[in-house]
Amino acid sequence: MKLAQYVLQRFVTYLAVLFIGITITFFLPRLMPGDPINNYISQVQSRAGQTLSPEATQQLRDSLAQLYGLQGDLFTQYLGFLSRVFLHFDFGPSFTSYPEPVSTILLTALPWTAGLLLTTTLISWLLGNLIGLVAGYFNKHPAATVLEIFGIVLYPIPYYIVALTVIVVLAFVFPIFPLTPTFLPGAETFARIGSILYNSFLPALTLVLAGFGWNILSMKALAVATKEEPYVQFARLKGTPDWTRMTGYVFRNALLPQVTALVLSLGTIFNGALLTEMLFTYPGVGLLMRTAAGAGDYNLLYGAITMAIIAVATAAFVLDLCYPLLDPRIRLAR
Repeated sequence: MKLAQYVLQRFVTYLAVLFIGITITFFLPRLMPGDPINNYISQVQSRAGQTLSPEATQQLRDSLAQLYGLQGDLFTQYLGFLSRVFLHFDFGPSFTSYPEPVSTILLTALPWTAGLLLTTTLISWLLGNLIGLVAGYFNKHPAATVLEIFGIVLYPIPYYIVALTVIVVLAFVFPIFPLTPTFLPGAETFARIGSILYNSFLPALTLVLAGFGWNILSMKALAVATKEEPYVQFARLKGTPDWTRMTGYVFRNALLPQVTALVLSLGTIFNGALLTEMLFTYPGVGLLMRTAAGAGDYNLLYGAITMAIIAVATAAFVLDLCYPLLDPRIRLAR
């Protein structure tokens, strides 16, 4: 019963996070300066080379307000927005790429961001925890001190410093990788996949290094504390091999806080996407968010942020459901 209650609580929390996040998404762009309809009308007049009459301007304004769901007061717009998002996942057309639907634009960019972020987050987490486990379990070995120093040096460096350093070293000093990635369209052949991996290496490397140091330090501290627990010492006195004690006793119990840290880190990976895609001109959701914010494209900004909220909340929910598999105290509770 406790397990069912645990799942139900996590599901209710998941729905609440989605509702609150999407609500904030609706109101936040409206606090930004500028009017997207005025911007669009100005672009139309600029391209036409003439000024529209007041009647034509008002007619165009009314049509755009209806098209983009900006009619009525704020509460009416909010209800319409919730209806479109939750029932149809429809954000309307993009202001800057009219009449292209926002959903189409996002579905084109999402695989790039998801592939980059999920891959680098898992690689950084796995490598950092494995290195931290070895450094913590054999903490008296000189190599463990070297690994700890590496984590201490890497952890406090801001992400953008890591990114700029990688760019300078591997794109300028040693021009091994391109500064700006180029992804050519075409069929998914081995040659194209290899080209994608090659052009994505620099942004992927910066994301891995950005989260690498913390995972090493945290797992090392947990492993040092866990290996002194009575059940680990009892296993040592029974003659259990080091590998079994390290993986079956220390790692399994030290892993629980690290899974929680992984869930919390999911909330920041889209920040990394925004900076990474801006610095490397990577064609993902983060670059779309930056473009939409600069152009006052409400619909595209709504869609990008909402997709980020749904992705992060869903990933956290799935990991929460996996937690009982790692912690028998949740699975076996009555």
